[in-house]
Amino acid sequence: MNKPQNFIPTTAKPNNNQNAVVLLSGGLDSVTCLYWAKANFNHVTAVSFDYGQRHNSELNAAKNIAKIASVDHRVIGIDLAQLGGSALTDQNLHIPNADKTADFSNHQNNANIPITYVPARNTIFLSYALAVAEVTKANTIVIGVNAVDYSGYPDCRPEYIDAFAKMANLATKAGVMGNHLTIATPLLHLSKAEIIKLGVSLGVDYGLTVSCYQANRDGLACGKCDSCYLRQQGFLQAEIDDPTCYQ
Repeated sequence: MNKPQNFIPTTAKPNNNQNAVVLLSGGLDSVTCLYWAKANFNHVTAVSFDYGQRHNSELNAAKNIAKIASVDHRVIGIDLAQLGGSALTDQNLHIPNADKTADFSNHQNNANIPITYVPARNTIFLSYALAVAEVTKANTIVIGVNAVDYSGYPDCRPEYIDAFAKMANLATKAGVMGNHLTIATPLLHLSKAEIIKLGVSLGVDYGLTVSCYQANRDGLACGKCDSCYLRQQGFLQAEIDDPTCYQ
């Protein structure tokens, strides 16, 4: 397994007196990050967003998983649907079926940003997480961005995360006072199969997660979108039974 940026071995002892904030969507990657953080930090606060997404099943999954994981959980309301520009917030935009001939392994320079990109979403989410980190005295924000099996989103690139971390330490009271903040990206260089294997080793129940772009109100996945396809391929390559419930 490749060693990702800011990796802390899951066998390491928890960072005594160090807290973390985890961005928790309820999907496969973010839940893996939640359990990774629980294994490595003294106290974990999960932050989720009700941002006007097409369905609430992923958010409901996040609430349920945070409760099971026994972590503090904050749900913040932001209406990004007012801005439009994404099929994840605009019911009038169509989410296409996955292009199963596409190469998802190298989107570093992809100029064709998919319609599921939500404008500035990670910047907005990380800004709120930064505020929560200051309030909870956390020195780390954990986000499940991935530079291997992702769909070409510009705010998932390593250079973006590095830039935000630099800004965060310039813009906060904690940073000015010398309490350095880190943006941890434990999944950054892992394939979907490697992420699943990591999560299983940490005790994640992936049957509780919702990753589909157009899941129904019961959390049943469409099995056709990019997110479903990457998830299916991940379980197949990890040689682990896929617990996802499909429509």
